[in-house]
Amino acid sequence: MSTRIKRKEALLGVVPIGKFVFSHEDALKQKKKIFGKLDQWKVKYTAIEDVLPDGMVRDQKHVEAVAEDMKKKKVDALFIPHCNFGTEGAAAMIAKKVGVPVLLWAPRDEAPLQDGSRLRDSLCGMFATSKVLHKLKVPFTYLENCRIEEDMFKRGLLDFVRSATVVKALKTMKLAQIGVRIDFFWTTIINESELLDKFGIEILPVDIYDFIVKVKARAEKSKMAYGKELPGIRKWLKIEGLSSDQPLINTLALRDELKDLADSEGLDAISIKSFTSIQDALEGGCGLAYSQISDDFPIIEESDIHGAVTSVLLEAAAHNGLPSFFPDITIRHPENDNAVLLWHASAPLSLKHPESDIKMAPPWILKGLPAVSLHFRLMDGPLTLARFDGDDGRYRLGCGEGRTVTGPHTNEFYAWMEVDDWPHWEKTLMQGPYIHHSSVVYDHCADVLEEACKYIPGLDIERLEKNRS
Repeated sequence: MSTRIKRKEALLGVVPIGKFVFSHEDALKQKKKIFGKLDQWKVKYTAIEDVLPDGMVRDQKHVEAVAEDMKKKKVDALFIPHCNFGTEGAAAMIAKKVGVPVLLWAPRDEAPLQDGSRLRDSLCGMFATSKVLHKLKVPFTYLENCRIEEDMFKRGLLDFVRSATVVKALKTMKLAQIGVRIDFFWTTIINESELLDKFGIEILPVDIYDFIVKVKARAEKSKMAYGKELPGIRKWLKIEGLSSDQPLINTLALRDELKDLADSEGLDAISIKSFTSIQDALEGGCGLAYSQISDDFPIIEESDIHGAVTSVLLEAAAHNGLPSFFPDITIRHPENDNAVLLWHASAPLSLKHPESDIKMAPPWILKGLPAVSLHFRLMDGPLTLARFDGDDGRYRLGCGEGRTVTGPHTNEFYAWMEVDDWPHWEKTLMQGPYIHHSSVVYDHCADVLEEACKYIPGLDIERLEKNRS
């Protein structure tokens, strides 16, 4: 995992809010405790200590200076903690002017003092601010009023940062498309201009002939170095159907050419025409390259641009930093009515089940191709499945959570996923605009994706779970 590209982490702008009618000293105390937690959790943030003398908004006169500072620092989200009550007009106007995802929260108020007075009415202040946010049509995320030390605060804040990271990932996304769409894959027809206009997604076209020429030139130039790498690979990979080392040398060159392309162009993912041009030209082994590079960034086969978009969003939402995998949704479990087979396409080697062998062999459904596919079982754990898709200018992000279960052995990479109500999932997916391709990550992060869609105009969320639809 050491080579994994750094994700586009959201920069959080922290704008503490106070009000003159309650204790300013206690508000500053709460602000200090909040910053301590952000530092402890290693949140990437900036504040307004250099804008206002006490680093806290307490007057509507502060709006312009704070908003300009947040825009100058290019924050991706705003956190507006109400430290004693809240200057609601200022808080909402800053949020409106900055125009990024907003988190509204306040520390839970203590009991009144012995004389009946109170240092803070933070909950009350949030009610006021939420009304003005509604009035100004500013979408926001509300985190339940709780104590700074409670896990609810940590979980809610970090989930919000991940939602903001999803929004940033979409707005700044750059993908490469190597080769044109496979002619009979009508399911992967997309509107490139619309993706750029609606979401800012940039697609770099890469001519597949030129790309293959570069791969072959790299293979020839680095043949000796790749030859030295092969004995180590053979220690963990069983290879069937290759009569020489050349296909393996070619696939290592393919791996490195993909990595260089991503680095030089600042790519978030690559979509590739996965058959048969590359296999014919390189004589096999491509699956090894895809599985190795997928530990660095998503490689999406079968020319599926919408699949690439989904994988980038899903990895931005995940808590644990693990890579996604990109399977087909194929057959139902023979015994479990709520389970389905996730199979084939591309998966990182790091997600292999610890008890599974791994081999490279010809694909069993595409007769005549050389040894291009990796065969292994995926590891166990919680899963989130998602699919970004759309037609006629309307886009949806379908997502839902499940977990792996045991099931029969099959060829190529696979996992069996159990969900709450598969017939409901099947009906929802079938009625579209989705296809059989999906992006999956080992985590439960559908709530993060759902919250992110609140801040993405033109993208609707659709939960796949029966009790969340």
